[in-house]
Amino acid sequence: MITYHPAHRCFLLKAQNFFYVLGVSPNGDLHHVYWGKPLSPTAWGRLFSEWEKRAVETEHHVSREFQRREFPDFGHNDLRTPAFQLEHADGYRISEFLYDSLKILPGKPDFGPGPSSRVEETDHAQTLKVVLRDSLHKLELDLYYTLYPERDILVRRTILRNRGSKPVSILKLSSASLDLPPAQWHLVRFPGRWANERQWREGPLQEGTLRLESRRGISSHEMNPFAMVTRGPADEEKGEVYGFVLATSGNWLIETELFRDQSLRINAGLNDFNFKWRLEPGKAFISPECVLAYSSQGFTGLSLAYHRFIRERVVGGFWQNRPRPMLLNNWEATYFKFNHEKLLRIARAGKEAGLELFVLDDGWFGKRNDDTTSLGDWFVDRRKLPQGLRGLSDDIHGLGLKFGLWIEPEMISPKSLLYQKHPDWCLHVPKRRRRMARSQLVLDMSRPEVRDYLFEAIGGALEEGRVDYVKWDMNRSLSEVGNEILPPGRQGELYFRYLMGVYDLMDRLNRRFPQVLFEGCSGGGARFDLGILHYHPQIWASDNTDGLDRVFIQYGTSFGYPPLVMGAHVSSVPNHQTHRSMPLKWRCLVAMSGNFGVEADITKWKPSERKELADYIQLYKEIRPIIQFGDFYRLESPYQSNRAAWMFVNPDQKEALLFVFQINPTTIGEKVKGLKLKGLNALTAYEIEGQKVKLSGKKLMEEGWFPKAFKKNKKSYQCELFKLNSV
Repeated sequence: MITYHPAHRCFLLKAQNFFYVLGVSPNGDLHHVYWGKPLSPTAWGRLFSEWEKRAVETEHHVSREFQRREFPDFGHNDLRTPAFQLEHADGYRISEFLYDSLKILPGKPDFGPGPSSRVEETDHAQTLKVVLRDSLHKLELDLYYTLYPERDILVRRTILRNRGSKPVSILKLSSASLDLPPAQWHLVRFPGRWANERQWREGPLQEGTLRLESRRGISSHEMNPFAMVTRGPADEEKGEVYGFVLATSGNWLIETELFRDQSLRINAGLNDFNFKWRLEPGKAFISPECVLAYSSQGFTGLSLAYHRFIRERVVGGFWQNRPRPMLLNNWEATYFKFNHEKLLRIARAGKEAGLELFVLDDGWFGKRNDDTTSLGDWFVDRRKLPQGLRGLSDDIHGLGLKFGLWIEPEMISPKSLLYQKHPDWCLHVPKRRRRMARSQLVLDMSRPEVRDYLFEAIGGALEEGRVDYVKWDMNRSLSEVGNEILPPGRQGELYFRYLMGVYDLMDRLNRRFPQVLFEGCSGGGARFDLGILHYHPQIWASDNTDGLDRVFIQYGTSFGYPPLVMGAHVSSVPNHQTHRSMPLKWRCLVAMSGNFGVEADITKWKPSERKELADYIQLYKEIRPIIQFGDFYRLESPYQSNRAAWMFVNPDQKEALLFVFQINPTTIGEKVKGLKLKGLNALTAYEIEGQKVKLSGKKLMEEGWFPKAFKKNKKSYQCELFKLNSV
């Protein structure tokens, strides 16, 4: 997997479908030599020859700006954006880290607390540790490269160690950095907003520096910590694509700098905005992970690599390989107005429809009749639930359903008993106003006593209710990020300390309740990232349950994240967010493309609607293994056409599912092209159920197929699901 070539002073990391090469220059600088398709022996020799000529540093003042560096420092004659920046005890911010040593390790080291991709068997991965050293200040940078060769995934992480006698301040520390050679670079990113997350955007990069980031204390609705760059234009099947996904749920940064020679520098890691970490002698600071992937076969190849890796190496524990239950959530059915009997009535209807889990959302605790009160008071409201959580849970379990509960641990309401007792527990700056959002403040999760209280209070509620599922919500960004615990020189550490406190509480609750299914949520999809997926096996993709908007949200999300981790619900119409009415079939097929659920009072639906819903629930039970554990392929983009189409293919390629969504009617004279299917076995014949079609996988993938019903469609919002079986 990983080899060192002493004659060239180069490291080769060899995956199934890419080579990644580092080299040590004559002056000890670490250079990025190559990342791309596997090389032939001739190309390999030519690469070394070209790099060895380029690696020589001259006295010319711009010489290092035209070198491709692996982890560039600050203060010398490479004036591009550095990967890190330190402030030394003498006040200077200039560093020079040169190559010191290497280790090739089996598997992957244990990096301690925080999210980390998993290695269950040491032969699944191999890790290269490259040590860089600043001899003047006795500092050490450990660059870790964990290669999962069968998954075409490279995970990077950085550790700064202070081996000196004086403290050093970290102003910036990337998890990954690399310089890519001149090309026509394009960027694909996923911006959004509340109820419209992870929208696909693509375009050519221009000279200069572009920052994709969050400064909100959460990974955010506004931008997802996942981006791709392509060497020239790319599509689903063609083009070289490089992916970067950060495993962090707080402030993050992916920055690109296109230099004047069209070379591209990329840094990814913690956001340096309002960040300053004092590293004492003998201490180390560990960056979050950055998961890198490469595909020479367009976006599909990259997505497949990420999907398989997330399912197998990010999601872990009890739920790693288990089908996710289909749930019924009461939020849009009742909001805050419910009682024991009303919840049971809705749950009973859900059971009759075939659902498997009932979730009690917001409003069950304290005096929570609206969103202005009681966050932090994690004890049941006996006015609504006189039999308590246990009584409700017993009745729900008695119906043959699992029982779930909504919580928002990180928040506190000023109108709460907890705030009256501990007004200092929220994030705040002394003598300054405490600004609220949604009538709530943010608890200081960096404080152990806060986490201990939440662990006991929430843990007690989960035990009382014999809870099987938890929806962990977080409904606002951080503001007034300060506390009276950290000294003045360390307030810049609080964003990161907050995040590590959140992870600590998640980890403790996971260990206490190992079989509970936790679902992450942050006002919908504001913390949809690998950090959350390390602790929570699925995430609520968006508060927006509108069937049309969900096509775009789930399509964009699929570039980096598998459908297995996307919570997707069917709701009533008119939709509560957009007020749009759409056919139940469309709403169901979109929700079936992720973790299927229902968020509605189906007791108020017509009998025919409840029957139709029950039929789709039964269908989902039959095809759930293909959707949740099969390979996902995008066929047609709703951003570029009147349709969206995607496929799920079983790992053995014997079964497949084709989903087609046509938004607007077919126009007169419009030529409807056949859909070229993907992921099938070219040598196998497939029968498309209900279509009297039997074609080879080769023909379906090369020539395509399209159902006749869509060729002259005169209605909006038409959709179909087709099942393919090998024969």
